[in-house]
Amino acid sequence: MIVDCHLHLNNYEENQVPTLDKCLARLEHEMRRNRIDQALVLTSYTVTPGRPSTRTVVEAIRDKPYLTVIAGLDYTKFQPDELVEIADYVQAGKVRGLKLYPGYQPFYPLDPKWTPAFEFAGLHKIPVMIHTGDTYSPKGKLKYAHPLNVDEVAVEFPDVNFVICHMGNPWIRDCMEVVYKNANVYTDMSGLTLGEFEDRFEVFLRKQVSEMLSYGVEPDALLYGTDWPISSMDSYLDFMKELAIPQKERRMIMAENAIELYGLDRGNSLIGNGKRR
Repeated sequence: MIVDCHLHLNNYEENQVPTLDKCLARLEHEMRRNRIDQALVLTSYTVTPGRPSTRTVVEAIRDKPYLTVIAGLDYTKFQPDELVEIADYVQAGKVRGLKLYPGYQPFYPLDPKWTPAFEFAGLHKIPVMIHTGDTYSPKGKLKYAHPLNVDEVAVEFPDVNFVICHMGNPWIRDCMEVVYKNANVYTDMSGLTLGEFEDRFEVFLRKQVSEMLSYGVEPDALLYGTDWPISSMDSYLDFMKELAIPQKERRMIMAENAIELYGLDRGNSLIGNGKRR
């Protein structure tokens, strides 16, 4: 199986805003073409015509069991009351985690404002994904997005599982240490490039992933994700194909870790039992 644990239905082209139905159709086409069984759709920290709300995405994928939502939260507008609606989605199995966007928004993960969200995640046993590293927007403030910030919330909330998104790139070694130190911290490899990998950068990042696993980070702490449509599904699969790791570890990274962490049903596959590339 292949589970892409980090992608979006957002529109990143300012001069056009396709409908959500068209975005979904494009996603399903890409998943079929690349033989992706399941995907986690992350909603944004803001709601605009090109960035649908969690409620809108949940309704749109209600009959698509191979898609699951991670609910993005807005630091500027967050109120604990909004967790009530999310709780209903969690119980229905349509939302499987929360997502915070430090860097895009000016806050550190340990900000007291998020305590109710972390307590909610611990109660419902769902992970919290945290943006780290470079930001797609040049207006982002990187000091808030350093992976070392995740260490603080991991220590203060030991019953919550956290995911360092994007391997903290470019602070990959710092990400390694936070994951190595904290049993409740994972990392995903999404969004390491815009579009396709360039050859030299691909070699560099493949070495970084190999070093991460050699450093002491267990393979069950690494998650496969692309950040589509920002990053190409094709290019990511080629990247993984050339990664020199045992097949058992590859299966863990490509699907098994996400299935366990997010509580996914492996029977909900868009592809089924087909031939893998």
